[in-house]
Amino acid sequence: MMKRTILCFVAVMTAMMTFAGGKTQVIAHRGYWKAPGSAQNSRHSLAGALALGIYGSEIDVWLTTDKKIFANHDRTFKGVTIMESTSKQCKGVKLDNGETMPQLKDMLKILKKSPNSSKLIIEIKPHENVELDHEIARLTMKAVRKKHLEAKVDYISFSLEVCKELARLDPHANVAYLNGDIAPAELNAMGINGIDYHLGVVRDHPEWVKEAHDLGMEVNVWTVDGEEDMRFYKQLGVDYITTNEPLKCIAVCEE
Repeated sequence: MMKRTILCFVAVMTAMMTFAGGKTQVIAHRGYWKAPGSAQNSRHSLAGALALGIYGSEIDVWLTTDKKIFANHDRTFKGVTIMESTSKQCKGVKLDNGETMPQLKDMLKILKKSPNSSKLIIEIKPHENVELDHEIARLTMKAVRKKHLEAKVDYISFSLEVCKELARLDPHANVAYLNGDIAPAELNAMGINGIDYHLGVVRDHPEWVKEAHDLGMEVNVWTVDGEEDMRFYKQLGVDYITTNEPLKCIAVCEE
């Protein structure tokens, strides 16, 4: 145990000393949903996050039975299971701020109108099987291409199949894996160019930050809401911090 602790400490210090990259940037988790009048994965939360001028705003997406893509974190929200429901059923669901549940196309429309370079980070949720994982990956990327927003969208997923399909469809797209169980080198060999791991995973494997950077990959860590944790991962050299507290994180990253 002592040997493992020492090795972990050495890895952290090495990563901190060797990091010579740019400034750590901020991603708003499910948008800037703590703003007045907002809600998670709402149009208001996305518009608010984009207005902050941060790196990006994250949303979660699901595929309905009639092949429409809706934004919401939960598989089942207010009694409606998105994957088992029609778009008409999903459109009838109200968020906590009174908005109707948005479609991906609604969020892309807001992104299209944004005057700054902030991105939309689309988390594609794992579906019931590989075929559905591939289908929502293809339809999501098709919707982004239709709006000519490839340069303003990054993709993330807990599904390795989704990530591999996105990388196959567009080798130049920013695609990051979320599950935290695969080292950067293995993902890189699959064509996946980013890791987006839970703060606990990155703390346990600080060597993965340098490994990813050496391979030309980017590193995001989620979901970091405490200031001391933000400072730790900033010093570790991660490229992005996903947070429910974007204003606090902006201040820390500017220190």
